[in-house]
Amino acid sequence: MSDRKPPAKSRVPTTRLGRLVRLGFTAGELALGGVAEGVRRLGRVTPDDAINVFLTATNAEKLAHRLAGMRGAAMKMGQMLSMESADILPREFTDALATLRDSANRMPRSQVRGVLGREYGKGWESRFESFDYEPAAAASIGQVHRAVTRDGRKLALKIQYPGVAKSIGSDVDNMAMFLRMARILPIEMDISGIIAEVKRQLKEEADYLIEAEHLRTYHRLVRDEPGFVVPRVHEDLTTKRILAMDFLEGVPLESLGRPGVAQKERDRCGALLQGLLFRELFEFRTMQTDPNFANYLYREEDGRIVLLDFGSTAYFSKEFTERYGKISRALIDGDAGATRRYAEAIGYLRSSDSPEHAERVLKVIRLACEPICHRGVYDFGASDLIARARDAGIEMLFNSQGEWKAPPPETVFLHRKLVGSFLACARIQARVRVQDLISLYL
Repeated sequence: MSDRKPPAKSRVPTTRLGRLVRLGFTAGELALGGVAEGVRRLGRVTPDDAINVFLTATNAEKLAHRLAGMRGAAMKMGQMLSMESADILPREFTDALATLRDSANRMPRSQVRGVLGREYGKGWESRFESFDYEPAAAASIGQVHRAVTRDGRKLALKIQYPGVAKSIGSDVDNMAMFLRMARILPIEMDISGIIAEVKRQLKEEADYLIEAEHLRTYHRLVRDEPGFVVPRVHEDLTTKRILAMDFLEGVPLESLGRPGVAQKERDRCGALLQGLLFRELFEFRTMQTDPNFANYLYREEDGRIVLLDFGSTAYFSKEFTERYGKISRALIDGDAGATRRYAEAIGYLRSSDSPEHAERVLKVIRLACEPICHRGVYDFGASDLIARARDAGIEMLFNSQGEWKAPPPETVFLHRKLVGSFLACARIQARVRVQDLISLYL
């Protein structure tokens, strides 16, 4: 079990102005923290001097605390930053932000009742035999409550935080501005395409009727896979702001990484996760792209993995997935020329990029694909890949000479899934023949 204190309860700021003020206050806090860190470093040279003084563990903890209170798109972007930038930002910074992946402040009881009343109408309590006001989980967009209906169904009700759907556009814009102010994002980088994609995805994620459809689709896609279980949707209690589904029991998947768990079981679950990743990309062309640890449970009674939270689900074109298949094959074969061509086709490189910049980008790509290029068993738990990828990312960032461009917008959520799947396998210390699994699709 984690030693971290349970998240606090706080009202969700529901107005755009209120959310902007909180984010502005956070920016001020981090600016002061950056100045203090700059003063602390004066007069001495350390290996950290290449890293911006804003990117400290203390500042990251402040940022995580504020975003956990805001919830919504602002918190979701903090989660993405902790994973998507793990190969660029200092480890202390991303580690502190990692707390956002599985925790948020809880809504007070009055706000919970307010949402239930608006969605179900007056007298909503009569629908339930029992309702637990203490949430079983709280994330960026909503929190989950246990309930039992009058006819005996045991449900998980995912209740959306009030105001977050209306504030997505302003939250994303304000967070992007904030990340530039803190110099977490290069000022010269054009991220307009990524911002538009993030807004589109988060607006979809805030519509629980859409998530219910994703859930039904995914339930159908994995029905032939006995290693996974997906909750069913309960249509009569599902609305745009409340998602009703089966309440499924399980322990956190990361508990498999504790001492005493058989390595064989860790490896089996790691292979399930990696195999599912490749099925999603190449077979289903449908991917759950929010791989937070909290979205996986492990059922000790039958060894099945429970898959939760399908709000962030991406659908890929055949052309898109074929390009990833081709670059994967080129990387496995060690074909540098083909790797460069497909990197350009996907949009990671331009034909006009200098050979030096291209090699730095390709180095990061090769590192990211190390598990599939490794012949035999890849030991996720013993791998230092994240640290090596971070060093390569920092080198690319500081030596790009203005050539570095944002990745293609359509790859943003795929990257999040790739990083998250790696981290999940590392956390449970799995050893997997990854190349064998992806080769089934190449």
